[in-house]
Amino acid sequence: MKPAVTLLALALLTPQVRADAPAAPSIEMYVPTVCLACIDYADYLRQAGFTVSVQRQKMLDLRATKETLGVPMGYQAIPSATIAGYFIEGHVPADDIRLLLEQKPDARGLAVPGTPLGAPGREVSNPTCETGCTTLDKTKGTERPRREPFNTYLILKDGDSKVWWRH
Repeated sequence: MKPAVTLLALALLTPQVRADAPAAPSIEMYVPTVCLACIDYADYLRQAGFTVSVQRQKMLDLRATKETLGVPMGYQAIPSATIAGYFIEGHVPADDIRLLLEQKPDARGLAVPGTPLGAPGREVSNPTCETGCTTLDKTKGTERPRREPFNTYLILKDGDSKVWWRH
């Protein structure tokens, strides 16, 4: 085979990597030392295409982190995270985070207060978890995950909030 043909064949068969391809959005997550639902949530975000790094903290340190991030008291949950200058508080769905990154509102971040059943990372039962784990509904004779409606809130710069999405 002639050198020019060989080079052309190699160029056509070599996978191309675009230099302008966007990197996976990076999330820095802060969780208590033991939180199985938080681990499930981090895995959910990774499967949704985010790069997630997890920092385990003692509860007192986690409270201080929430204060530093500006998470209002009534909107706090267990995991906290940061992405692109915003905080993500609680088990916020990936699509809500993507919409935040797309629209770039003038806000502090998103929050799903508490630990609603059925939120990402809260879909399965874990009997060893005291808080933050989904329980199963055995009232019908079959084990099915229970789900409760929840809202994702956009926390504005002044601390006010508005519903970002209903789930």
